[in-house]
Amino acid sequence: MGKEENEKRNKEIIIILKKILLPLYSKLDQIDAKIVYPDKNKFPQYYRNEDLKKVFGFSNNTIVKYRQSGILPFTKMGDIYLYDVSTIAKTLKQRSNGEF
Repeated sequence: MGKEENEKRNKEIIIILKKILLPLYSKLDQIDAKIVYPDKNKFPQYYRNEDLKKVFGFSNNTIVKYRQSGILPFTKMGDIYLYDVSTIAKTLKQRSNGEF
């Protein structure tokens, strides 16, 4: 096989794999969304560090500082920090008139 034939064959393989894998990825995303947020009308019970970063724009250092100072009450499961959604909402509402 020549170089052009190999490239053509590789492109055909890539197209076939994309046709197979893209629907699979889409289905996995749907399953993941149902696992993480089973009811779209309800919030998760706990935030994780990544959620605090996305939702509130906190940095890693800010999360650690707030956790250590007691501003963010947390539960630790192994290496994962969990923050009760309702507690975080109350804390942020109480502190909304001033800075942390």
